[in-house]
Amino acid sequence: MSRDTPPNPAYPQGLTGILDQMNARRAPLGFAPGEALPPLDCDLDKLAATTVEVPPSSTKKRSDHARKSWEIANELKGQNALLHLNGLLIAHLRKRSQPAHTADLFQRLWAEHSDLLLQKMDLRWKVSSLTTFGDHGKAVAQRSAGLGFSTLFGTMKLYESERLFSGRDPDRPFTLDGRSQAPLPLDMNAFSLTDGGLDVNMLGRLWEEAETDDVIRPLAHDMLQRVIDDPGTVFRRLHRLRARKLRRTKEEPVPVPEKNGVVLPVPKHVINRASPSASWGLVCTTNAPLLDVARFVAHHLDIGATHIYLYLDQPDADIVGLLANNPMVSVTVCDAAYWQSFGKERPDAHQLRQAFNATRALRNADGVVDWLGHIDTDEFILSSTRFATALNTVPQDSAAVRVSPAEALAVRVPGDMPTHFKLKTTAARVADSAISDIYPTFGSYVRGGFLSHLAGKVFARPGLGDVRLAIHRLRQKGQDILNTFDLEDVYIGHLHAPDWDTFAAKLEFRQSKGSYRIKQDDAAKSVGRLLDYLQDEEGQDGLRMFFDEMCLDTSELRARLKRHDLLLAPPFDPDAALERVFGIRVGG
Repeated sequence: MSRDTPPNPAYPQGLTGILDQMNARRAPLGFAPGEALPPLDCDLDKLAATTVEVPPSSTKKRSDHARKSWEIANELKGQNALLHLNGLLIAHLRKRSQPAHTADLFQRLWAEHSDLLLQKMDLRWKVSSLTTFGDHGKAVAQRSAGLGFSTLFGTMKLYESERLFSGRDPDRPFTLDGRSQAPLPLDMNAFSLTDGGLDVNMLGRLWEEAETDDVIRPLAHDMLQRVIDDPGTVFRRLHRLRARKLRRTKEEPVPVPEKNGVVLPVPKHVINRASPSASWGLVCTTNAPLLDVARFVAHHLDIGATHIYLYLDQPDADIVGLLANNPMVSVTVCDAAYWQSFGKERPDAHQLRQAFNATRALRNADGVVDWLGHIDTDEFILSSTRFATALNTVPQDSAAVRVSPAEALAVRVPGDMPTHFKLKTTAARVADSAISDIYPTFGSYVRGGFLSHLAGKVFARPGLGDVRLAIHRLRQKGQDILNTFDLEDVYIGHLHAPDWDTFAAKLEFRQSKGSYRIKQDDAAKSVGRLLDYLQDEEGQDGLRMFFDEMCLDTSELRARLKRHDLLLAPPFDPDAALERVFGIRVGG
């Protein structure tokens, strides 16, 4: 015996024995002279108006067909006659051969009378009907969905039967504390109660597969709903265990790390000179094309920005030509001469160039605006009220304010502007289960459900002295400024992946230098590691599947976000602002 062969295999004869045993029960049902299935063009409506009658028991001795017909009739006595026909067709279709029209008649029965069958049929026969589509479906969706259901229901029957030996009823979950630490067979990873998505992936894929076929859809969707609703399934038990786990996690005290940083006193002259209606501006370092920059500037001037400091990471004559004479915009070209004027080489990392320029702008903004924010050209302030009104609520002792991010849902047509944004699932008010509910396949790899940053962006008061306005925080001598106020009901709308083309075009840069780069302290589950894996193993198809679930604006994603109060639909039309501010009509 091979060292790898188990001493007591479940099937001593291997797959040969399994196939022999399976096929031994698949001998065709023979007919006696004069017996036959109803013809393909039989009058199903007439049959639907009758009920099942049990013939004399002596008839079942005539043939295998007669015996099976009698057994089904005896089980379904008094019920609609279409149920008997369905059962008899299934009995023949389970065998190696059957009359040539059997599968077509089964198809016709479900195509024309699914409503009646679903209303009158019991669950056992519904399961049998679904599994029959797996072997004899006429369309690919019928066969794939039917085979999926056959595997699902067969596996459920096996493990639920074995579970009865534990002494627990099907609707009683196990306890959290009784879990064995033994490994699963076949080196499988255990299902995660907190962020596992296997259950919804199984059920969701079956639903979507059946959705594409008119014949199998009513039956498949009816049974999936029953699987979800039944209190005795593994899906309901796992739901209850997950709820217990989350409650226990919330009840256990979680150590809160102390924040490292300093409190920076706000000078009185900074407070005293603040405008009654807070004035604000922006600083941005960019190499974006003209249209993107124009939209960014127009949107923010349109909603009340007093001044915008724009640093061009690469010279762009068209942008300079559009903005150079605008008194509300300061344009600086960051060429070699610019960096030499500070006695330094151009920093290699774009993040360092951004922070340097933002800090310089903050000093220049002293006396120009009350607040200066550091954001990118693919980020837009979203507020249901005037942004200045929100800034007026900031306590006087706050040196800075933080604005939370909202990530744009991707449009299908490149160049179109998004109309919906999503909020992060890591907010305190959001249920821990939201991430797997909204993003069932990839959510556990993508913190907060965002491909981009979760930290938001910072607005600082000019005139605070020697501080550094970094990308996501205000700092002094390497330490974060702690008296930073979290602004509510205002968001930084981030067009991180506004469409598939943009996502694909920026992927390589973001993997090597940007937000997808893998750092040493990254968790095993991170968006960077996931994208690397998908690209290596599944190529464009895997990346597109990821993009469609995480980014694409669909009614299904919006519904899941709305269910957790994470969908944002703010007034946002930068093209209209572009026309109002610069007289430029996109596409005009």
